[in-house]
Amino acid sequence: MSTPPEVPEDVGRDLLREGYLADEGLATAIFLALRLGRPLFLEGEPGVGKTEVAKVLARITGGELLRLQCYEGIDAAEALYEWNYPRQLLSIRLADAGGSSVTEDDLFRPEYLIRRPLLQALEHPGPRPAVLLIDEIDRADDDFEAFLLELLAEAAVTIPELGTVRATHPPAIVLTSNRTRDLHDAVKRRCLYHWIDYPDTARAVDIIRRRVPGSSQTLAVQVANAVSRLRDTDIQKPPGIAEAIDWLSALRLLEVESLDAQTAGRTLGSVLKYEEDQELVREAGLEDLVTPRG
Repeated sequence: MSTPPEVPEDVGRDLLREGYLADEGLATAIFLALRLGRPLFLEGEPGVGKTEVAKVLARITGGELLRLQCYEGIDAAEALYEWNYPRQLLSIRLADAGGSSVTEDDLFRPEYLIRRPLLQALEHPGPRPAVLLIDEIDRADDDFEAFLLELLAEAAVTIPELGTVRATHPPAIVLTSNRTRDLHDAVKRRCLYHWIDYPDTARAVDIIRRRVPGSSQTLAVQVANAVSRLRDTDIQKPPGIAEAIDWLSALRLLEVESLDAQTAGRTLGSVLKYEEDQELVREAGLEDLVTPRG
């Protein structure tokens, strides 16, 4: 995508060429984010392809992907920058050894910065903007959300010792959330929003076959149906499209032609990642999981 997309369908076609099958709503949301220069906030259950949107967007725009993985307690030092204290200390010692002095202005200069993903995205030289992925922002806390507001609204951040750093090539920003908690309205107001839902069976089959080349239609349908049924149970971690891809990949590697109860049992770890969930499904009966329903 060397030029901005003219219509949402352009985005959908570009995503599809990279193996990402987006529905009309998602393609439109990405189109609007690119054309309006607004951050895109994606919510949805784990494994529905939120993170993959940013990865594919970087490929189709030709921009560098810069990823910030959020976690509890993340702060500016991990997200934006920190000062290279060992290098500053070395400069002080070299100055002392040479009989000269060093001022604060000498030490707090751009060359002493250790740049983290947010600052790297803002200072990206172009010509194509970076794609900044702020992944699983719901894992961070309220203070970190507040810290992001300037970046989301103005493509700028303020470094106390240096002043405001403003992007010459504002990054395309994608935020993702598994909705383990609600984000503050101030963050949402600065973004365009889209909820990525689980795909229906037909779309799921298309997606996982694109991600597992050479897989059979029959096996893909069986996997998609089984994963859909698993979501209807009381397991604590319902599988998403990512787990369906893992399962189909495992079955293809094992040269399985049809999913039966025995095969499902020995490969259940590809799709269910909690022992309690596996026990619950086994107790309910694996035959029911793989038996076609009329």
